[in-house]
Amino acid sequence: MLVLMLVTVTILRLCLLSRAQPLCRSRMVRTGKVFHDGQKIQGDQLYFSFGTTRLIKHPCKKNIALYLGRQIFLTRDNFESSLLPCSIPTSMQVGIPEVTSAHFAGSVLLLVVNRKVYVYDYEANSWNASTGIEHPVSHISGDNCCYSENSFCMDISNSVFAYLHGAQISQTNIYFSNTRGYRFQKFAHERQAELVGSLGGVFYFHSLSQVGLLLIDQRKAMFSYSDHPLNRSFGLPFDYNGTLDILIAPGQKGILIFWFEKSLLVSRNAGQLVDPVRVREGQHILYPSIFDANITIHSIAANENELAVLTRESNLYYGSLGILSSSLIKFADQDIWSEEAVLVFTDVGLLEILTPLPDSTFPAFDFQKCPMNIQEILMDPQLHIDVCKVKLLQGEFANKMYTIDMNSKLELTALMIPRPGTSPVPLVMVSNPHSLGLQAVIYEDGYTYDGNTKHRLNISLRQQHHWGRADPNFTSSIKRSTISTITLDIANKEISCVDLKPLTALISVGCDLEKKIVIQNEISACYNGILDPVALQDNYSYVIEREAYDPNFRGQEASEDLKVHYQYEKLGCPLLAYYDTPWKPVVELWREGTFQEVVEAEYVLLEVNGLFTYTYSLTADTALCNSQPQNWTSIAEMAGDQGLFAWDRETYVSCHDPDNEAPLTWPKVPYQILGGPTDNKVIFDQRNGIYIFFISIVDPYYSYCHLEATFSVYVYGAFPLSIIPAELTIVLLTVATLLSVWLAYMIPKQLHTEQGLRLKDFWVHLYRRCRKFCACFQGRC
Repeated sequence: MLVLMLVTVTILRLCLLSRAQPLCRSRMVRTGKVFHDGQKIQGDQLYFSFGTTRLIKHPCKKNIALYLGRQIFLTRDNFESSLLPCSIPTSMQVGIPEVTSAHFAGSVLLLVVNRKVYVYDYEANSWNASTGIEHPVSHISGDNCCYSENSFCMDISNSVFAYLHGAQISQTNIYFSNTRGYRFQKFAHERQAELVGSLGGVFYFHSLSQVGLLLIDQRKAMFSYSDHPLNRSFGLPFDYNGTLDILIAPGQKGILIFWFEKSLLVSRNAGQLVDPVRVREGQHILYPSIFDANITIHSIAANENELAVLTRESNLYYGSLGILSSSLIKFADQDIWSEEAVLVFTDVGLLEILTPLPDSTFPAFDFQKCPMNIQEILMDPQLHIDVCKVKLLQGEFANKMYTIDMNSKLELTALMIPRPGTSPVPLVMVSNPHSLGLQAVIYEDGYTYDGNTKHRLNISLRQQHHWGRADPNFTSSIKRSTISTITLDIANKEISCVDLKPLTALISVGCDLEKKIVIQNEISACYNGILDPVALQDNYSYVIEREAYDPNFRGQEASEDLKVHYQYEKLGCPLLAYYDTPWKPVVELWREGTFQEVVEAEYVLLEVNGLFTYTYSLTADTALCNSQPQNWTSIAEMAGDQGLFAWDRETYVSCHDPDNEAPLTWPKVPYQILGGPTDNKVIFDQRNGIYIFFISIVDPYYSYCHLEATFSVYVYGAFPLSIIPAELTIVLLTVATLLSVWLAYMIPKQLHTEQGLRLKDFWVHLYRRCRKFCACFQGRC
């Protein structure tokens, strides 16, 4: 009995001690005060216009962050040093230095100061005013791609919108920049003039490949989208109480967080569905929303998978941005709130309360940090948190970027090891199901050393169009490149699975930059000895006669001959073609140095120097065109300043397309498209020489890439053209033939007349004299 009492007392003491444990222990950051006592704030000191504080972390550079409050601080070491408040040079002439919005765009910081956008390059410490914005703006929005440094990922970081929050959406001006905010241009939303309400925000939802406009009308809000198929309707409306601040969670998963002092909402599909965040205790829902919980939000923080809320009641709430629903739990009470405090996630499961502290002696502010380990807090038995059901969830595709070109597919694998006796439910989702389709298979794949079952997931990804399971009204346009994220998570995951991050990859349904086209050159002019490769490399040049080319590509003779320097390094030895045989190149597709296939798609050719001494074997009618086909002349007229070589997959319109309404006005014009459903070929004129062709794959359904190349052809076998006109030659041959026939008839007839006998005797006499003369001559020899 005594032992039992001692155990009970010990347990009670441990419980009291655990309750007394604070959420975090504060520490002070104070550096550089001795060596920088001469520092002063230069320029106009910036301040944030809203009553509550904000903290914006750079999604890719974890140590860079911006604090927004009565003072503004930019850190490059995660606030591990004292900082001077941010200021803008007086030369920028901003007037009132009030900041209403901020955004990190790659390596620069964008600020809206007094209704204008300014760019601060913190690496070069330089300021610039954005150009192109002609009307006042209050907010900017954008996103960052952290997967890789390729051009596609950089385009995401470079895209920025600027707009005036609260303006009438049908009349307001929206600006877009693809230069990280240095230059803007007006953005035209297709249905903007028809929309009713005020503007709550403009966002580029890269995870959905849509631009979304938030409409606010009569305390309801909904999103309008820019492209098919979402442009035919709106997102579901949701309550809009107060002025909601909208946070885009990092990772391009389409997670949006809407918050105000009395409201907290989350969307997992770029605003199509918006749900309130619930408050629960253990497995029980205490309140269906923040409003019902009667708490006042002061600051929020979010990363790819976690959400934390600091309230004015000095309470801290924590939750996960689950794949199905989001909820918060309340941690133990502690006096942690202050007017200048903000929340920030420093890493997965590591939360921090940051508070700037002024110094009465120095202008630089110190920082108070109160770090928390979420995993340790969740182990408190008073929270009634279940243990995580999954021990391991891993896949090689996590935090990587892949490309699926047209007609391609991608295979991914993942491994899940659950705890014994549990049944976790893995769930694979794509953020853009209109473009990317998936199929997943799970099976047991052996056991671990301690007897746990290993589950393997095989995930197949293809364009939604090619699965053949979706209605055309659901899929996005196949001609438009899009992106999507794929996420593998546990549907019934406990909040205690802090370190078990979802596996996410970014999928570009677009151009595979590793692809290129190569022209097959098995029989070249050098191989047959017609051209010397040594001579071609030695500054070889040739002359195109003025009758054979047009510098304006209109088929008209030039005024002078053209001397062309042959670029052997780029073109190699020309392939060989006989002038009198219809010809077309064999086009090969290569990827990463490996042959893929022979291209059968439609393509076009153009001689880059303006040679027009070739035509095509088919005409518009023999190619069975339903409408007038395009040609280089019509493309040049349509392209304008874009240049002559603008015929590509984006400008091509097939004459076999039933939706092409251009009438077939000139059926006898040459059909200039090769490949595809026709057997069209090039026919060369009677001229030997080098042709340098530009080739472009124009079939919009073959690849998202602009597959282009330049190659050379040597045409041989043509005899020189006769100096005498062909018509005169025909006349002379006809006359000579008729004269021969007439002579063959008249000469025998005339020999039987008296005059003919005399002529015959004359020739006989002449023959005898010549014979006698020759005999005498031979005798003297």
